Formats: sequence, structure tokens, C-alpha cells
Amino acid sequence: MIRSLPAEPRRFQMFINGRFTDGAGTELMTRLSPAHGVPVAQWPSGVVADSEAAIAAARAAFDHGPWPRIGAAGRSALLFRVADLIEQKAEELGYVECLETGKPLAQAIGEVRGAVDVWRFAAGACRTMSGESFNNLGERVLALVLRQPLGVIGVITPWNFPFFILAERLPFLLAAGCTAVIKPAEATSGTTLMLCELLLQAGLPEGVVNVVSGRGAVVGQVLLDSPQVDMVSFTGSTTIGRKAIEASAQSIKKLGLELGGKNPHIVFADAKLDEAADGVAFGMAFNAGQCCVGGSRLLVQRSVADAFTAKLADKMRRIRVGDPLEEGTQVGALFDEAHMRKVLGYVDESLGEGARLVCGGKRTASEQGFFVAPTLLANVPAGSRLLRDEIFGPVLAVIPFDTYEDAIRIANDSEFGLSASIWTQDLTLALRAVREVQAGRVWVNTTLDNGPETPLGGMKQSGLGRDAGLTGIEEYTELKTAHINLQPRQAWIA
Repeated sequence: MIRSLPAEPRRFQMFINGRFTDGAGTELMTRLSPAHGVPVAQWPSGVVADSEAAIAAARAAFDHGPWPRIGAAGRSALLFRVADLIEQKAEELGYVECLETGKPLAQAIGEVRGAVDVWRFAAGACRTMSGESFNNLGERVLALVLRQPLGVIGVITPWNFPFFILAERLPFLLAAGCTAVIKPAEATSGTTLMLCELLLQAGLPEGVVNVVSGRGAVVGQVLLDSPQVDMVSFTGSTTIGRKAIEASAQSIKKLGLELGGKNPHIVFADAKLDEAADGVAFGMAFNAGQCCVGGSRLLVQRSVADAFTAKLADKMRRIRVGDPLEEGTQVGALFDEAHMRKVLGYVDESLGEGARLVCGGKRTASEQGFFVAPTLLANVPAGSRLLRDEIFGPVLAVIPFDTYEDAIRIANDSEFGLSASIWTQDLTLALRAVREVQAGRVWVNTTLDNGPETPLGGMKQSGLGRDAGLTGIEEYTELKTAHINLQPRQAWIA
């Protein structure tokens, strides 16, 4: 496993119509490691012409190429080959992701290996897609419902899980028979561009997958505006999601959106408090809190609130924050300096409003990197932005509650509805909460568990549509109904 910094930044190119290219622009973007402050990767800053070329290639590949027309067995076999190639490159891909994102190396490699599992699920699942027949409309008519690939899909991915989140989209749309133009986050594009090498090795036809690097306002906007793109899958903030909806209105294109969250942990008095404290600490600090489904609100029953807060603070103080290349590091750096200062700004604002700092609350580890100590706050005023906004850092606010009804009311008092974690030994209580909490994903006595078999997505302002599972393939298809007359026509005009 590589554990040293590169001597010079790794140079990448965009991937359009089966070829690597610097595109039509002249600017290079350089990514500095957020943990070390040294340049680790470079790629072209694309221009509008690059997005247009990628869309044209994907459009031609869908309209005239073999990919949508081959049998599911052929698509499945190729996706399995891609999965095998990713597995072989897991350590190298994880190393690049570690350097670009600041997350611990072991975590980054683990996410790549998790992506292998997702690709293999999609590869197998694509052979299960089918339509329906209706033989119950009378002897004259037989109706068929066909499921067909949607077309050209624009995929805009975020910086926090660049490889894994792409794996929750790309193999599913390919399984459906679609083609793609991918716009990775401008600061973490390396592993997406490395994936293109593996797609070539696997034999993917040219034009089926294209990747344009660069700024979202330039190259990503083209995907939203173009009438040649049939759907855009966007993962990111709710603020940008709203802009995506506005942009898509001109061409009435389908959108898949996984957006922000302000996710609650609900700890009832009967929970196994030691296990719950460990799970809550993991859920709030994983990926330095830069996880859209991680918990950032702690709702704990008042009778155990003080004891649980003390247990949790002890856990959080022992989380190992530091160099992501060092073995044993659990939490790495935040995305960049501006994001770090934003996160700390929320903490300072809340303290100024009267909140009590239980632990953390400051920069930690190396001054070269953007590290923040896992932070726990109590007595946060009800109207505080800390309780409403998605902080996207290792910051957790404690909110006591008295009754079950109070817990559900507080949990649902948010514009978001992405995830929730429930901690209790009472099965009836857990199942009631699962039904009543407004969230697309709910965990009971665990958090952040996942599997490619199960769909994921959000309620309310946390998104539209679902990814993964069989639903993940269906998202990239359209239904067409055919009514077939089986008998001589009865004349309408005499």
C-alpha cells in the first residue's frame, strides 16, 4: 500500500468519444492535497465546446451505436469485466482518492472495493429487467409494456465520495442501455478519469461514456441546458439542486437529485448507550463529517441525556484525526481551507448565541492541512443555523427530548429528509419510528450501513428519484405501452 506523497502531480486528460484529450481549452487545474498542501493532480479545465463534443459523442453512441441494441447478456459481461479491473486497481485508485479528498487511505481503498460490489450487482441485475403483458383487456386487444433505455444521461458528481457515488449511478445507467457524459467535481476528478482507462480495457464502445473535467458553471451547465441530454443525475447541495431544476425547465428533462441532509440520530433511554455512543460518533465523524447521510443532530431522551453526552464526548475525544496516509488515522482533512473556515464559523456563531462546547470546536492536527477536531455542542438555541443548515463537517448538536412524539416532531422539523438513525431495544418503538421519520434511509441500532441491493435517495428537499437496487436501473429507463389489435377492425365510418 502506497504511503508517501508523489514527487509531482499526476497529469490527467478528459475522455471524449473513446479518446483521451486536453480538449479545446488551454487552462490546467491543479489540486493541492487538503491534508498536506502539495500539488497531487492536474487535469484540463474544460470549456463549453468540450461538453458539446462529449454530448455529441454520447448522442451518436445512443442513437446509432451498438450499446443500447446488444442483449443484456453482453452489457452484463462488460460490466463484470469493469468490476474485475477496478478490483485489480483498488489500491492505486484509493491512493489517488486519498490525496485528492483528504480522507484516510484505508477508507479510500475500502470505498473503491465497495464500488466493485456495486458494479457487480448492476452487472447481474441488468439481466433481470423486463416489461409486462396485459392479457386481460378482452379478446380483441393485447397490451405490452416495454421498458426502454432513456437515452443520454448527464452525471454530475460531488467531491466527497467521487468514485463511490459515481458507482451508484454509472453501472446502473449502462445496464439500462444508456450512454453518459460525466462531469466530476472540479477538485476531485482523478479517479473518474482513471476509470476511463478501465472502461477502454473492458471494451466499452466509443462514445458510450465521456468525461469532461472543469468548472460546473461552465461544463456542467451545458449538460443541464442541452436538449440532446435526456436526463441529468446530480449529487450535491440543495442550493445547487434548485438551480439544476430551474435550468432543466427549458428542455423539460428528467432529473435525479441526491441533495443535502440535516440527519438526526434518535437515542431513546432504553438504548445500549455504549454502542449508541460509538455509532453516533462514527456517523457524525466519518469522512470528517463530509457525508450527506451522516448524522449532525443528536436527539437524546432527557433522562439519559447527560450520561449519554458524557459517553459520546469521551468517544469523540479519542477519534484519531491526522495525516490520511498514516496507518490508524480515522478522520482526515476537510475539503479545503474555505470549507474548514465555514465549518468553524458555524461553531463560533453557535457559541456566540449561547451554546456550550462539550468537546472539539477548533482546528487540530497539522497546520499544513485543514483538520477540525470532532465537535459536540449542547444547549444550542432552537433558532440557530447550526440546527437548520447542512454544516458538512464533524459537528454534532445535542437536542434533549421527553417523549416519543417529541422525538419524531423534532426529527421531522427540517426541510431535509435524507437519513435517520434510531437507537432503542424496543422493537415496537423502532418500527413506529421507521414509519414516521421522514427520511429516505433509516437505520436501527446502526448507521451508514448500505448495500447495492437497496435503493437510496431522499424525501422533501433532499432529492428526487432513487439510485441503486433494481430501482437504480429503472431510473434510467422509460416505459412504453403498446396496444395490439388482434381482430378485424369494426368500421367507425359507414
